[in-house]
Amino acid sequence: MEVIADPGRVGFDPERLKYIDIWMQRYVDEGKFAGSSVLVARKGEIAHLSSVGKRSLEDDLPFETDTLVRIYSMTKPLTSLAVMQLHERGLFHLDAPIDRFLPEFSNCRALVEGATSLEQYEPAPAPTIHQLLTHTSGMTYSFNPGLLAQGYQDKAIDFFPNLGGHRQMVEQVAEMPLAFQPGKRWEYSVGMDILGALVEKISGQALDEYFQQEITGPLGMVDTGFSVSKSQQDKFADCYIKTEDVKLGLYDSANSSMFCQGEVDTLSGGGGLVSTLADYFRFIEMLRQGGSLDGARLISPRILAFMRHNHLPGDISSMGPKSFAEMPMDGMGFGLGGSVVLDPTRTRIVGSVGDFSWGGLASTFFWLDPAEQLSVIFFTQLIPSSTYACRAELKALVHAALTG
Repeated sequence: MEVIADPGRVGFDPERLKYIDIWMQRYVDEGKFAGSSVLVARKGEIAHLSSVGKRSLEDDLPFETDTLVRIYSMTKPLTSLAVMQLHERGLFHLDAPIDRFLPEFSNCRALVEGATSLEQYEPAPAPTIHQLLTHTSGMTYSFNPGLLAQGYQDKAIDFFPNLGGHRQMVEQVAEMPLAFQPGKRWEYSVGMDILGALVEKISGQALDEYFQQEITGPLGMVDTGFSVSKSQQDKFADCYIKTEDVKLGLYDSANSSMFCQGEVDTLSGGGGLVSTLADYFRFIEMLRQGGSLDGARLISPRILAFMRHNHLPGDISSMGPKSFAEMPMDGMGFGLGGSVVLDPTRTRIVGSVGDFSWGGLASTFFWLDPAEQLSVIFFTQLIPSSTYACRAELKALVHAALTG
C-alpha cells in the first residue's frame, strides 16, 4: 500500500477525518457490521486508511486494511472496461446485437405489458451490447421484484461461483423471455455476465485469463481474482447476512467459501471477483488518471471519458425502474460500468456532478469525484447492500473533511 500523505497537504482536515473511524466503529459496536475498512485519497495520494472490527466473529480475527473481500458487483466496472478495450480495437460497435456473437439469443421475446405468466410474450430483438452495458436490455436479477425475477428464482438462474459454469447459465438466461422490450426501461440485471461471455467469445480467452493479461496483471492487482488461493485464505473475510431474525448471520465462511480455489466453476463478469483495498485503489486510480497507471495504458482517455458520461436519456428514475439498484435513482444517470451523478441535490447525497461510482452486494462501495479529485473505497461484508445507508453517510463524512 502506498505511503499515506499528510492530510492537510492534500486538502483534508485531519481531525475531521477521524470522524470516519468513529462512524465505522459505531457500526461495529451496534452489531451492524462485523468489521470494515476504508481508503480515502486525493490526487492519487492516500490521506486516510483505516479498519475496525473483525473479519471473522467466529474466529476472532481482525478486519485489516489488507483483508480480502468479495466485491460482487464492483466486478462490473472491470468487465465494462474489458468490453470497451475490445471495442476500441474495432471488433464490434456498441449497437451490435448480442446474438451476432452469442447465437443463443437469436430468438428473443419480451413479456407483454401487464403479463401475469411467462408464457405471455411477444417477439423482441436481441439486446445490443450498449443495452447490456447500461442495464436496459430487459434482463433482470433473481432478487428483483417482478414476474421475470421470480422465473429466475424458480430456475435458480444466478452466477455464483459454484453453480456449474457460466456458459450453462448464459444459455438458461437466453431461454427466458425479457422483462420488457430492449431499451424501454432500466433494470439492474445479469447483463454484465452475458458480456463476460462476450469477452470470452471475442478474445478467445477465459475471463480470468483475459483479466489477468489485460487488466489486473498490467495494474499489479496481485490479490484480485475469481477464487481465493490457499496463500490468501488467512486474510479472507467471512461474509454475513442481515435477516429479520439476526443482525449478523454467517452467509459464507472464509474457511469453506464458495470462492475457495477448486470450488469455482462460474466466472461471473457481473459479480465474481475478490479483491483488497490496495488492488482496487490501483484500478480506480487508473480510471481517475484517464486509463493509465504507472506507465501501463489500459484504454484511451477519450474512450474512458465516454464511459463516464451518462448514457441514459435522463436519470435512472425517468426510465421507470422496478428493480433494486446499488445507488439512488433520482438525479443519477448511468455510464458504462457505473452510475454518474447528474444532480447531487436530487440524489440527496452530497457529492459533485460527474461522480462515478458503484457498489457490491456485500455493502462494498467506491466512488470517484473528478471535481475534487477524490478516490474512495469502503469494504465490509454484509448482505444485502441495501441494509444501511452507509454509502450516503460516508460521502457526507468525506466531504465534511475537505478544506480546499
